[in-house]
Amino acid sequence: MKTSIKKIIRSLQAGSEKVTSPSLAKAYKLAKKSGLFNAKWYQEHYGSFISDWHAFKDYVAKSTFANVNPSPNFDTETYNRCNVDVYHQGISPLIHHMYHGQYEGRASSKAINRWIPTDSLVPVETGTWQNQKIALVLHIFYPDFVDKFCECIKSFPTKVDVFVTASTEQIAISAKNKFLSTGKANAVNVAVCENRGRNFGPFLVHFAKDLLEYDLMCHVHSKKSLYSGREQTQWFDYQNQFLLKDKHVVTSVLRLFDEHSKLGIYYPTSFWMMPAWVNHWTCNKPFAQGYVNEWGVNIDDNFINYPVGGMFWARPKALTPLLNSTYEYSDFPEEPLPNDGSELHALERLLGLLAEKEGYEQFFYYPPLGRFTKDKSYISTSYYKPPQALLNDLQNFQVVSFDVFDTVLRRKFTEPDYAKTLLGKALTESGIFNSPEEFVSLRNESELICRKERGFKGDVCITEAYKKLADTMNVEYTVALEWMTKEFLLDLDMSEPKDEMVEIVKQLSLAGKEIWFVTDIYYTKQQIETMLKKIGIAIPYKLFVSSDLRKRKDAGTMWEYIKKLIDEKGQSFIHVGDNVRSDAQICGDYGLQNIHILNPLDKWAIAGFDDIAKFNKPSENDVLKWGAQISHFGRYPFFGE
Repeated sequence: MKTSIKKIIRSLQAGSEKVTSPSLAKAYKLAKKSGLFNAKWYQEHYGSFISDWHAFKDYVAKSTFANVNPSPNFDTETYNRCNVDVYHQGISPLIHHMYHGQYEGRASSKAINRWIPTDSLVPVETGTWQNQKIALVLHIFYPDFVDKFCECIKSFPTKVDVFVTASTEQIAISAKNKFLSTGKANAVNVAVCENRGRNFGPFLVHFAKDLLEYDLMCHVHSKKSLYSGREQTQWFDYQNQFLLKDKHVVTSVLRLFDEHSKLGIYYPTSFWMMPAWVNHWTCNKPFAQGYVNEWGVNIDDNFINYPVGGMFWARPKALTPLLNSTYEYSDFPEEPLPNDGSELHALERLLGLLAEKEGYEQFFYYPPLGRFTKDKSYISTSYYKPPQALLNDLQNFQVVSFDVFDTVLRRKFTEPDYAKTLLGKALTESGIFNSPEEFVSLRNESELICRKERGFKGDVCITEAYKKLADTMNVEYTVALEWMTKEFLLDLDMSEPKDEMVEIVKQLSLAGKEIWFVTDIYYTKQQIETMLKKIGIAIPYKLFVSSDLRKRKDAGTMWEYIKKLIDEKGQSFIHVGDNVRSDAQICGDYGLQNIHILNPLDKWAIAGFDDIAKFNKPSENDVLKWGAQISHFGRYPFFGE
């Protein structure tokens, strides 16, 4: 009887909401009729709802920021990626497709399985999950986020203690009053914080040791991105949805933590509209060194799993080395901070590694499948792309630019300094140097001195480096130039084509695209032309070499120069390269489209092969043993060849 009454009430509620939202109700009917929305399928993946109508409403709301799908017949991510204007306007892709996109010829597809985890964590009813002592740790910089968090606390499945760091007294007072009024907060602890340390500094300064008294903690902070003429909160909405707001997900997380004592940290897989390289250390390893020395974590890998944006659930015990310390605001860098490259950017990358060092495991939620998993391989899903797909991506642009080394050209033994080692061996045998290592050290030191003399502005040429070496060694410059020529010829001899990439370059040229090569290197422009010829590049192209132009990609000066050229040409442009910083991140900072590809070492590491760490400082035996294998494996810079 009670069940029947509940069904009647739910039916009346759904009917009432359809009356108050007539346009959405029509969309619901159209989506069901067309087979684009399947309520049964949706609830199997994303949890149960009181009616099919409520399931549809849930999809429409989430689809503006999350890559959830309404059925096997429509892929939300594809539509948003192919129609970025729809994404920026915050319109549900399915709604737009049904009423506009399909008539405008916009790209769409059926649901695509971009990644299938190798394991699944299925939450079960433990009977004790609600007994866990939970701390919600909220950093609120923007006042309108108080109400956002209040709604989350109101619908939270258990009672919690709330810790708030606020940018103003007004936000602190408002948060405390509103959070207590939900009836779900046992206590609300507030602190007005300095604008220092971003989201980490305030809670570590005010609450770090207090959190060790809890079974679980969830840290979320207010985040906005202002662009495209309107406020954008999709990144925050995605994180908040699958950390704090979605009752099905939150309940599942609490049950999984309760059932599996070795689960230490949880967060959703990286925001799907972030670039492929978002899980890379980028330029942050130097800023992590203090923590590395203190905690003993290993940061050899370039690609890592971490809560991008610094929002997560964790067992405080799993983060004991971080929380069991006393902090002052002076421990953190002052504002303004760069978009990347600081102690705080390093800290968020260390959280998962720290939990693992403490003996715990990471786990994740993958929205397209609605699955929890410990499988860490999601960080490489964007690097599965067959050559034809890459070619198709590039054909949409008029000017296509490529990096040279590890992009179209590979070295036979991977190691870029191996030509210097071989030259050093020959010079040692001639009695000029005591060892190959001595020569390589002096050769590289000479180049560094030249850079210092230029104040690290622009770039230096190999001829300058050898002139400096001649001065250091007190030998004739002509002798040093002979050494320089031998170094180049040795490197040239070991230069091999990345066959699929060279073929893509040729196909683009045949299709009428303008081809550019842009490289940061000490070789002369003529030497690079010789190398390109050796690997089979015999098409028209424009070449930008740092030693010739005295501009570098990694300093931004090359991209500033290229941006001006592209603006003057008024043509579409895209760059392809393997260096996360210089070819992708900094290139993008100048508003230039780019595709990041994997260099051989990163591809080898992501594939899980051993002995990669030896290539940090490889011996000649390491180079000969592994170099050729790594180079060949990384010939094509994606998986899927």
